[in-house]
Amino acid sequence: MRMLRILKRNIRDAFKSVFRNFSLSIASITCSTITLILVAIALVVSGNVNNATSELKKDLTIEVFLNLDVTQSDIEHIKTQISNLPNVKPENINYINADVWKSELIKESADIEAILTTLDTNPLRNSFEVSVDDVNELSETTQNIKKINGVFDAKYGEGKAENFIKIFDVIEKVTIIIVVALIIVTAFLISNTIKLTIFSRRNEIEIMRLVGTSNTVIRLPFLFEGFILGIIGSIIPALLTIYGYVLAYDKLGGYIYSNIIPLIKPFNFVLFVSLALMVLGALVGMFGSYRAVRKYLKI
Repeated sequence: MRMLRILKRNIRDAFKSVFRNFSLSIASITCSTITLILVAIALVVSGNVNNATSELKKDLTIEVFLNLDVTQSDIEHIKTQISNLPNVKPENINYINADVWKSELIKESADIEAILTTLDTNPLRNSFEVSVDDVNELSETTQNIKKINGVFDAKYGEGKAENFIKIFDVIEKVTIIIVVALIIVTAFLISNTIKLTIFSRRNEIEIMRLVGTSNTVIRLPFLFEGFILGIIGSIIPALLTIYGYVLAYDKLGGYIYSNIIPLIKPFNFVLFVSLALMVLGALVGMFGSYRAVRKYLKI
């Protein structure tokens, strides 16, 4: 019960302090709001970039061409051998019959249709389209597939695929660095703003120390105050994230540049980002208060 009374009193004092030092509180809230908006933008961009790169990586597949004389039994055996490779799952192997290839090519071009229809036999090969678990092992997996008896050749876009993978990895790392950097900047700015709030109340803190108040009791109201300021400062960024992203998603039709880059569906994504912003705001606010009280005023 005593702990509950102390907790209740500290929360009450924190709210009183927010309103009593209204101008400095507004400064802290404004600072956290602006920086958290930047963090929200970075999180949204980072999330969509990583999602787009993941989707593009899924499109990096291995085309496996079979010998012309393979039987249906051979095809099943080859499929089993491919599925047994460490980087391949059975559900990621798609068999394409040579006649299907021919029909699709005929639909795409009249010139190809004229050539193929004049031939007595289908020159195309039965094939498998194979997706892998780890695109960084595309080359190794392709080489293993080539060794399977009955496989004529296997290709995955050598050279271009490696370049794509490198670009994807760089983009993912850059977006993560940007998010982390903005979080650090947010913590620094809020911490320094809260320092001003605490400095203006140094006499109050000094009196509390002189009457024998423990450091923990002195810190608690400031920690709660930082928590409150951080939460309030994260409300506007959270609302902007929710409404702004949903509006942008609807306006763009869920894609950027036609159907090339898909956007993450809003519902769970905006809730996750908003919750992350509120947690970040609260933690950074508390950290800023703790750091300012402990180091700046040497408590």
